[in-house]
Amino acid sequence: MAKRNVPEINSGSMADIAFLLLIFFLVATTIDQDKGILRKLPPMPEEDQEPIEVKANMRNVLFVWVNQNDDLLVKGEPAKIEDLRSIVKNFIDNNGRNPNYSDSPQDAIVSLKNDIGTSYNMYIQVQNEVAAAYRELRDNLATKLYGKKFDELEDKKQVNKVKDAYPMRVSEAEPNISNVN
Repeated sequence: MAKRNVPEINSGSMADIAFLLLIFFLVATTIDQDKGILRKLPPMPEEDQEPIEVKANMRNVLFVWVNQNDDLLVKGEPAKIEDLRSIVKNFIDNNGRNPNYSDSPQDAIVSLKNDIGTSYNMYIQVQNEVAAAYRELRDNLATKLYGKKFDELEDKKQVNKVKDAYPMRVSEAEPNISNVN
């Protein structure tokens, strides 16, 4: 019996097809962007520049500290993470009524400090609660003035007016490292 020749598949264009598929998937795929904590960092100081000393009335500074056991202290008093948002809102929006809180939202500073052993989860929870307090204050004012939430405002003047009324003044102190050998 005569052997039959097995027909071969022409693979000359396979590389072209694979290349086109690769290009298609590179163009059509969207890559999720990492989300993070939005903070505006101060500019780098000049080499010969002296550190700027910020003078603030201690009444206008809300000290928030998380120790290595993830215990939350606000102005030296124990607090729960669930209460932090309302504490920060009351502190910022005091307008001089309570002598233990800030004179005005423009003067209010939230000072955050953590131990070196503070868990990442607790650190993020504190950051989220402080940011949420500012967001709620800004939303309330924007709704009152313009009938929209702060994130829905499109006019730059409106956005700046709300930001000026509630400037986000958050200070992060260096962590305590006294417990490290």
